[in-house]
Parts: sequence; structure tokens; C-alpha cells
Amino acid sequence: MGDVRRYLRVMKAWKNVGVVGAGTMGSGIAQIAAQAGCDVILVDASSDALTRSEANLAKVFQRLVEKGRVSSEDAHAVQGRIRRSTQVQELSECDVVVEAIVEDLGVKSNLFQTLETVVSHDAVLATNTSSLSVTALARACEHPSRVVGLHFFNPAPLMALVEVVPALQTQPELADHAMAQMQAWGKAPALAKDTPGFIVNRVARPFYSEALRILEEGVASVADIDASMRAKGFRMGPFELMDLIGHDVNYAVTSTVHDSFYGDPKYRPAHTQRQLVAAHWLGRKTGQGFYTYVDGVKQGDPGVAVEGVAERVLAMLMNEAADAVFWQVASPEHIDVAMQKGVNYPKGLLAWADEWGVGELINILDALRQRYGEERYRVSPLLRDMARQGRSFFG
Repeated sequence: MGDVRRYLRVMKAWKNVGVVGAGTMGSGIAQIAAQAGCDVILVDASSDALTRSEANLAKVFQRLVEKGRVSSEDAHAVQGRIRRSTQVQELSECDVVVEAIVEDLGVKSNLFQTLETVVSHDAVLATNTSSLSVTALARACEHPSRVVGLHFFNPAPLMALVEVVPALQTQPELADHAMAQMQAWGKAPALAKDTPGFIVNRVARPFYSEALRILEEGVASVADIDASMRAKGFRMGPFELMDLIGHDVNYAVTSTVHDSFYGDPKYRPAHTQRQLVAAHWLGRKTGQGFYTYVDGVKQGDPGVAVEGVAERVLAMLMNEAADAVFWQVASPEHIDVAMQKGVNYPKGLLAWADEWGVGELINILDALRQRYGEERYRVSPLLRDMARQGRSFFG
């Protein structure tokens, strides 16, 4: 299990923060830390990236000042708390360093190995990975007990959720400390086991996959499926959201989760989306996806809600959330926080399941399983147990 020593002898408040990677995510994390009163060093190998980051942050605060959300003094103070450098050696005094670089295990591992030669013995190394194993990243370190996942959501300054993901080797107290630090930064943290997709990217898969399945069956159109989900309180339907995320990104995440779960049919990617990627119809950014876009504005019929469509998608989402509890990925409370704060669901899925009643949820899933005879519709064992025992997730 590698280094099982309690390497971090003192859990210090994170006042001196390093961020590696001056792209959108890294710049956003630096802004969050600076707004929380931390002194921040933002490092990137590219001086141009650092210059762009500084200019973009100035524009952000100019707009905030114009809207009266912050004073010009506060805006100046926050920007003044961020220092920029192309040299990782500048991170030597940091209490924590958060990496937000390319999503590549080898590149991130090499960075962590370099950082260990720079930072103090009790500094925390955090990764913003959304899809890699935190445990595998920690393995690259001489002292893996100091490594933890801090998965922010884009845009980081606006999205409240941070998934806190301890590696297998992470010092136990560090996860709780990271949760407290994220709360101090004004975030809503959720503690997740280091499993594929963590909470959000795992639990949210049926929002896309079941909508695609309904479309491929010809049950309802793209616009009508989206309208059905909006009628339930979702800000965007699944096809609108896939177009916004980009089909190259969304399809890759689904494929990664599917592969990571050894081909579990629950996570199987859809041929329809693969075809969009093959055509380079990636959504809003290319002007064509499930919808056509003119100057970034979606064209076409808004659609109408179709009976039973939203219930089918929601049943699959609730079942996936229940399964995440069953496999101890996270607690019901943290799963509901994650889905509301990370992807703006109108309700927590498990609280929503309580409203429906576990029996009703099981009936929908059993009917789908009986019709299709497919494992993708298997009911979580937890739901069966709860039905027998008359339990709910909350209360």
C-alpha cells in the first residue's frame, strides 16, 4: 500500500496556495483561493497563458465592479493576492498545491514527482482530475499520504461543488481537513470514494444514455425529450446539455466510465453520439450537433413534453444514485449535494426517490427490465432492501 505513515504531522490551514496550470480551470481555482483570502501563486510553463489569465481575471472583476457585486478596492485586493510565475520552484512555501493541467496520468505523475522536490514535507498535493485514479497519481509520489483529489467544476468560481476524493494511500485526517478547507473557501464539498467518475460523472450517465436510448427507439424526438426534462425542472435537456459540453468530451467520458467498469452495459456509449463525433458535429462549438446553432443560438422547435419520458430517465438516475450508495461511493447526503451543486439538478435524486416511493421506482425499473431483458435496467440491491424494510433515504 506504499507509504502508510502519517506524513502530514500538522494539519495547517491553507493560506499559501499554489495552482499549476493557467487555463480556464486553474485560473478559476486561483481566483477562488484569492477570494477566500489566500495568497496564491499561479504557475504555468507558458508566460502567454499567464498573461491571458491575468487579463481575463481583470475583465471578470471589472464586470463584477460594474454590477456592484464587489467594490473596486476588494477587486484590486483579490487580484493582488495572485502572483504568477513560470517556475515551479516558486511553490516552495505553499501549504497546498493544486494541479489543473492536461488530463494525462503520466504528465500529472511527473509533475507530482517534481513538486515533491520543491514543497515542504507537510505540504498537500491536490489533483483536479475528473477521470483519472487519484490512487494511481498518489503512487507516483514518495509520500502518497499527502495526495488528495479536489475536483472543481467548470466554471470553478461559479459552481459550488468540489468533489473531495482521497486516494487509497491518503492520510485519513486529510480528507476531513480538505472538506473543511473547501467550506472555508465558500464551496459545497462532497466526499467521494476513488472510483470511476467519482459521484457526478458516474451518477449523471443515465441523463445522457437513457435519453439517447429513448431517441434511438423512436419513442420521442430530441426536442420533445429535452422539453420533457425541462418540464421536471431541469435547466437544460440532455441533448441541449450534450451539445453544450461537446460530443467529443461527453462521449469520451462515457467511454472511459464504461471501460473502467469492465464493460457494464449500464454505461455503454450510444452509436448515435459516436456518429456525431465521427461527423465532427460536436455541438454548439461547431455549430451543429443534435441542434443547429447560428451565432451560438439554438435553432428549431422547442418541443413538447411527452408522457413517461422524464420518468424513465429519472428512474435510471435515481437507481444509479442508489447504487452509488450501495457501493459506498458516497453518502446519500453527499450524492444529493453533488448532483444539485455540480450539475444543477432541481432536486437531490435520493430525496426525489423518497418522494416517489421506493416501490414506485422499482416498478418502473422492473417493467423496463422485463420489456428489454437487459442488465442495464437491473434494480440496485439497496432499493430492494429498502422496499422490504420500509426504509427511505432520508427521515
